[in-house]
Amino acid sequence: MEGRDNELLSVTLRQLEYAVAVARHGTVTAAAEALAISQPALSVAIAQLEAQLGKLLFLRRSGGPITPTSFGRDFLDQAEARLVDIGRLMQGEAVSALPVRLAVFEDLAPVLLAPILARLVPTDLPVAPVVRGFEDISEGLRRGQIDLAVTYDLGLPLGTTRQELARLPPHAVLAAAHPLAARAGVSLAELAAEPLLLADQGLSLGHMRALFARRGLSPRVAHRTATLELMRSFAANGMGVGLSYTRPAPAESYDGRPLVTRPILDAGPGEPVVLAMSDVNPLSHAAQTLSRALEGVAALLA
Repeated sequence: MEGRDNELLSVTLRQLEYAVAVARHGTVTAAAEALAISQPALSVAIAQLEAQLGKLLFLRRSGGPITPTSFGRDFLDQAEARLVDIGRLMQGEAVSALPVRLAVFEDLAPVLLAPILARLVPTDLPVAPVVRGFEDISEGLRRGQIDLAVTYDLGLPLGTTRQELARLPPHAVLAAAHPLAARAGVSLAELAAEPLLLADQGLSLGHMRALFARRGLSPRVAHRTATLELMRSFAANGMGVGLSYTRPAPAESYDGRPLVTRPILDAGPGEPVVLAMSDVNPLSHAAQTLSRALEGVAALLA
């Protein structure tokens, strides 16, 4: 068996290309002209291939056209298909694409991931989604374990290309009965006087605090919650005012209590949501296709 494998490995792509060209053009002369090689060199290559296969690929008639044998028809059809596949492979297109490893930041995933995947159903684009925090996304990009990431532009490693998809302004999350809920918007100074609720994500936590620090304000963080939805529940139950960039659509918490959100009027232009990829991890054809499809993600966040 090992000897047979070695024989197969000795078949070259050039020999296959020559044999397919002969079948396509009908004569060795025409194939040699199309390939810009000598007729004797082409004939030698075909004879070597047939010797390695142990079977004739062509029936040769003196003065007449060359025709594939019964075995040759099947072999040459498969050879031509493989050459097309190899050509696509060398162009950077996967012949049988593996799933694109897409990471979505954990706060954005409930808003974005299902709509993104639903939009991809008609395309049959293979995607392996994961939901991660900032640190895991950064490490996954650095190690080449993630192809693309949809995340806030926080904590990304050096050598990361960012494509801005949307920009989300921060907002306050309030119980419907809270006095500030009657306002069209709130200021950072007003929020600094309230017990604040922040999702317990290191980078996001520091970023939110920096909004106040730039204006010389020292807010009091009453609770750091494990998730965005838990923070919304705390706010709905009157345990403080939540701060967030991600804005889920429901106007109530998981436990059914009413919520309102109000823009923070003096917090600046907002935080960019980016499509991130590593500079040293060339994207597959499927990943490139997905990156183009994700350009419309801003509409999902509006």
